[in-house]
Amino acid sequence: MKLSIVVPCYNEEKTLEKFYMKVQETLRYCDFSFELLLINDGSKDKTQQIMDSLASKDSRVRFVSFSKNFGKEAAMLAGMTYAKGDNVILMDADLQHPPSLIPEMVEKAKLGYDQVIAKRNRHGEAFSRSLFTRMYYKIINSLVDVELTDGIGDFRLLSRKAVDSLLQLKEFNRFSKGLFSWIGFNEYIIEYDNVVREDGDSKWAFTHLLNYGIDGVISFNNKPLRIAIYLGLIVTFFDILYVLFMLVRIIMLGVDVPGYFTTIAAILLIGGLQLFFMGIVGEYIGRIYYEVKQRPHYIVKKTSEMNDSEE
Repeated sequence: MKLSIVVPCYNEEKTLEKFYMKVQETLRYCDFSFELLLINDGSKDKTQQIMDSLASKDSRVRFVSFSKNFGKEAAMLAGMTYAKGDNVILMDADLQHPPSLIPEMVEKAKLGYDQVIAKRNRHGEAFSRSLFTRMYYKIINSLVDVELTDGIGDFRLLSRKAVDSLLQLKEFNRFSKGLFSWIGFNEYIIEYDNVVREDGDSKWAFTHLLNYGIDGVISFNNKPLRIAIYLGLIVTFFDILYVLFMLVRIIMLGVDVPGYFTTIAAILLIGGLQLFFMGIVGEYIGRIYYEVKQRPHYIVKKTSEMNDSEE
């Protein structure tokens, strides 16, 4: 059995060599061969030079470098596309995904599991971030058509069958957490303690997490559009009741001084709802716009194989 370890990298000069050494140490005595496939997602630091160095001294290290930053989703897709192994592990280079779990994941794969998933707990995480994350999963699971679990991310082993299934999904707007759940297959979950990032800064600021959450909601259902319909009907119903109430009041008491506050409140409410619904519809239309273009998910600048051929 050959294992491919796919590692998306963006500005990981501070951790990449440490990660490589940790993988080497962990898999030194394992009874299977492996390749370390590094995906350079348009890094602006010395990540590429480190990849060149690692690939030149270790034939098990391969890399694929993008022409610019296309995002982690594109990097994972490229990794699965270029991976040669019978099983593929997706993990980060910041050592928050412990390489020490790899042997156990491989053992579970040998038992026939197509997805061996690493689930982290939230020990040591900031309370505000932990609270936001729990709220996020609670909300998103009420909106999407697939099941997403708190603590489960991209760190997982996929069988070749699962990888090939994911590669059949050609949509431009990818939300891998949902795709992993959507393809199904038998799963096994390994829990591990939360690991604090050793060096560098997290690439997931609040705005990135918020946009990622919106991607998850929009990518897997049309419930926001259905909610817009229901909310629009409710507002219309109350508007009709209000008109009938005012009509009866005028008949019984006569015409009163026009209410400035009532008029402004009604305009702001209905106008705000219209803008909100337009935003939802626009988000779906924007995704259709990107899909019909059929642009590639990424553009490869160079690979380790190109370096070998040049030599």
